[in-house]
Amino acid sequence: MTSFAELNALPEEQLNNLNELGYQTMTPVQAATLPAILAGKDVRAQAKTGSGKTAAFGLGLLQHIDASQFITQSLVLCPTRELADQVASALRKLARFMPNIKVLTLCGGLPFSVQRDSLTHAPHIIVATPGRLLDHLKKETVSLDALQTLVLDEADRMLDMGFADALDEVIAWAPEKRQTLLFSATWPAEIAAISRRIQRDPLTIEIDTVDELPAVEQRFYEVSRSGKIGLLQTLLSQHQPASCVVFCNTKKDCQAVCDALSDSNQSVLALHGDMEQRDRDQTLVRFANGSSRVLVATDVAARGLDIKALEMVINYELSWDPEVHVHRIGRTARAGERGLAISLCAPEEAQRANALEEMLNVKLDWQPLPNGVRIAPLEAAMATLCIDGGKKAKMRPGDILGALTGELGLDGADIGKIDIHPIHAYVAVRQSVARHAWKQLQQGKIKGKTVKVRLLK
Repeated sequence: MTSFAELNALPEEQLNNLNELGYQTMTPVQAATLPAILAGKDVRAQAKTGSGKTAAFGLGLLQHIDASQFITQSLVLCPTRELADQVASALRKLARFMPNIKVLTLCGGLPFSVQRDSLTHAPHIIVATPGRLLDHLKKETVSLDALQTLVLDEADRMLDMGFADALDEVIAWAPEKRQTLLFSATWPAEIAAISRRIQRDPLTIEIDTVDELPAVEQRFYEVSRSGKIGLLQTLLSQHQPASCVVFCNTKKDCQAVCDALSDSNQSVLALHGDMEQRDRDQTLVRFANGSSRVLVATDVAARGLDIKALEMVINYELSWDPEVHVHRIGRTARAGERGLAISLCAPEEAQRANALEEMLNVKLDWQPLPNGVRIAPLEAAMATLCIDGGKKAKMRPGDILGALTGELGLDGADIGKIDIHPIHAYVAVRQSVARHAWKQLQQGKIKGKTVKVRLLK
């Protein structure tokens, strides 16, 4: 079964909507899970980011929504705000054919009072992180009494982030009679234990197993721990990637690597759990819009990272878990594209390399250390302007584009991606005109109003 129409369960309006969204055929995880999800059965599935799992559970929960009843009927739990925003955006697109559907995200980083006001009329679907949802449940601003479908997305990362107790508390507020869908990129024993506790006779799907390697060229370099920064600099100079994620195992190493690259004038940003939510949001925006070429990140922080064309991944340290390694390198082989993944391995990491070779049943490609490479800084093509006033001020991309190309006289070719967030808007502009655009916009107006603008550094 490859066509959504073959399911014989989706209305014509949804099939037309899927066609407009570019969903031509079902992915393997959609074909394997959708029949059971649409039938109301519990499902647990191992599915990596980019496999189409959001559409799988999204199509299922939408089919069970009664839009005339303004009560919360579906709940999707995610480990990070970034992933929650991504999931909510996808659900809104899938629900375009259904009038009056309300999808609301509840995550930390935004004022509780603003979220409480949005809950005056209950949403049909809530997408939330466990901690913030629990706050609302305890203050009785959210009710799950009418919940029909519960989804745990990226369940393994929720456990990694210490949400196990919060998950149990949230689930205790939900009705026992419900559909529960559990999606996880990896399959630790703790996930099976959670499934046994909260699901009823679930259909178990393991489509994206680790032996299905993405189309990625992998290269391995043996180097001392003290020599890793120098080798990293050399490899970035040699390959000059337009976009590259460097994975570290700890927040401390993540920041240290970022600082070292920054000190040598590389276009680099860090992404890890010790950062404030606003800083994490700005980092993701700047990396995605081309204002930074290198992102140094931990695995947990990188969940929810949605970069369409990532040229290269570098494992500054090998992960302890071979499945996490596959998840990392798969980020540079999206949508059928080929990618390059480089791993730096200190002698004390040899055991991890051996485990990876054994589990993947491949011979690792060990490369000689490069020499004669001149260290050259990576410079970003774009810079980002942060404008006070986003969705809540009814700011639209066209308003910003019009102000920059109209009154300020910028060339449309110098303007890149425009992202509208709740209280800020971000616009990428070419580095060569960034300072001019910033000064001009400070003196100009958008929608007839003076705005505060910052040039992000």
